[in-house]
Amino acid sequence: MNQPAITKNKSKSPATATAKSVAMSVSDPTWVRWLLIGTTIGFMALLLLLPLGVIFWEALRRGAKVYVAALTERNALNAIKMTLLAAIIAVPLNTLFGLAAAWATTKYQYRGKSLLISLIDLPFAVSPIIAGLMYVLVFGLQGWLGPFLNSYGIQVIFAVPGVVLATLFVTFPFVARELIPLMQEQGSEEEWAAISLGASGWQTFWRVTLPNIKWGVLYGVLLCNARAMGEFGAVSVVSSNIRGRTNTIPLQIDALYNEYNTAAAFALASILAFLGVVTLCAKSLLEYRIESSRRRVNHSKEAETES
Repeated sequence: MNQPAITKNKSKSPATATAKSVAMSVSDPTWVRWLLIGTTIGFMALLLLLPLGVIFWEALRRGAKVYVAALTERNALNAIKMTLLAAIIAVPLNTLFGLAAAWATTKYQYRGKSLLISLIDLPFAVSPIIAGLMYVLVFGLQGWLGPFLNSYGIQVIFAVPGVVLATLFVTFPFVARELIPLMQEQGSEEEWAAISLGASGWQTFWRVTLPNIKWGVLYGVLLCNARAMGEFGAVSVVSSNIRGRTNTIPLQIDALYNEYNTAAAFALASILAFLGVVTLCAKSLLEYRIESSRRRVNHSKEAETES
């Protein structure tokens, strides 16, 4: 009596669904397949690959000497340092927040959990310009907390703290949004098993939970870092584009380009473009690792169900 049910479940397995989709694509006429593939490649080449190649070409067109001089200029070095400083502070803090938020939303049941998940997505819905303006209204000299902080000699807006806060705001969802679905899919069975065997909370986290989500954490950190180093809108509002003090790489590129100093602008732009290429390669590798981990989890669950 159980055999038909097992056969029915197998027919709906992901492998069978994938085989059916492959069979449907093979049944399409050859010209349709080549038209879709060619359109996709042409669209990507025109809008992605060509502009990316132009950046590196313009950056190196005048020779390595001009390229190195543009990157070692004082304001360019200060912009690079400010970008790295903001990323070094924002990425670890957002990683800790992402781990805490993912744990709180996947391991516990309480009222308001859906609201918490929605608030995590807030930076995706709010324009970066609006985010920078919110910080000006709160921490500016005419804002709610500005006069109080100024009385203690603390300056947030048009200073390094404002740049860090703006970077934190626009990047904090990335780690959490990567870990939440991953931890929901994995469930809590292994954690409960470890606790039942006498493991403490920290031992369970370090030896069970973290190894299962390590590729998801790295993936979220990678995206968070790329966004932190490339953010323009929110940082431009809170920094006032002060060269040598609060300018980041994107702001310095904009300033150089507006001054028609294209060689220096493209030299700095090549750094962010190279970061994008590295991020893309690492992203593909981490996606493969995450998918392999999910397949192992699903396979073990299917084996337990069949047994």
